[in-house]
Amino acid sequence: MDWLYNIFADPFVQMASAPDFLLQVLWEGFVTGTLYALIALGYVLIFKASGVFNFAQGIMVVFAALSLVGFHEAGVPAWLALLLALGVMGLLAVGTERLVLRHMVNQAEIILFMATIGLSYFLIGAGELIFGGETKSMITSELGLPTGSSVIDVAGGILILQHIDIAAAVIAAILVAALAFFFSKTRIGRALRAVADDHQAALSVGISLNQIWAVVWFAAGIVALATGIMWGARSDVSFALQIVALKALPVLILGGFTSIPGAIIGGLIIGMGEKLFEVYWGSLMGGGVEGWFAYVLALIFLLFRPQGLFGEKIIERV
Repeated sequence: MDWLYNIFADPFVQMASAPDFLLQVLWEGFVTGTLYALIALGYVLIFKASGVFNFAQGIMVVFAALSLVGFHEAGVPAWLALLLALGVMGLLAVGTERLVLRHMVNQAEIILFMATIGLSYFLIGAGELIFGGETKSMITSELGLPTGSSVIDVAGGILILQHIDIAAAVIAAILVAALAFFFSKTRIGRALRAVADDHQAALSVGISLNQIWAVVWFAAGIVALATGIMWGARSDVSFALQIVALKALPVLILGGFTSIPGAIIGGLIIGMGEKLFEVYWGSLMGGGVEGWFAYVLALIFLLFRPQGLFGEKIIERV
């Protein structure tokens, strides 16, 4: 029965005996979950506008970060490099709408999904051609982002808070609030929801599908740039970040593909959950829990609540 005790009781004994370490693990998971949620926000934006999962969002995060670093390496001041990177994401949004989406109005969702896969590989090739394939360091201090850490006495021990992690949480909160206001209170936000429901019906009432898609892809580009800066500040900028971005898929399954609050809650659940399981149960499961925890949890949700925590349950008459 020792193995049962090791699995179910021993981790909780460790948590109770070292609450300061538990808080440190939860904080690290919170920050990771916040960054997952930022990536998921980009997916939610595109899904709301077109009803399709944007496979290219991960490489958009990398491309935005590489653009920022690339402009700065060319001698451009950091603030101007940031504006130019935003301009690049704007051009990408307009180009995607003009060259890809405009020709696929009212097409099947699988066709739009395949188009985003093609866009993803195009951006990978363009990124490697323009910026090279080597890892680059994010210009954290030049952008005015905080560095260093603070030590807090808590629960009989210490809690170490990296200032860049605090900044990531604050930026995520600001983006979530701004996007929630954008979708619920603005004319473009309401039009975007109409476009997601039915392309042809939206066109019939005078909604410009081209304009809506360009705006929403640019908004997703802004989110991608913010995400790339935060991820790059923690682990440098490389094409490996697009693999991390796929963690947003289980986040969306948990929270719901159309819910901004769901992206946040799903990201926090996965971020903190995988950290807890890696630290306290990882040795019992052979290690590497962070690599598969999110996908197993997503599979469980697909079995019992496929629409996610905040997604709309779809009922079709047959």
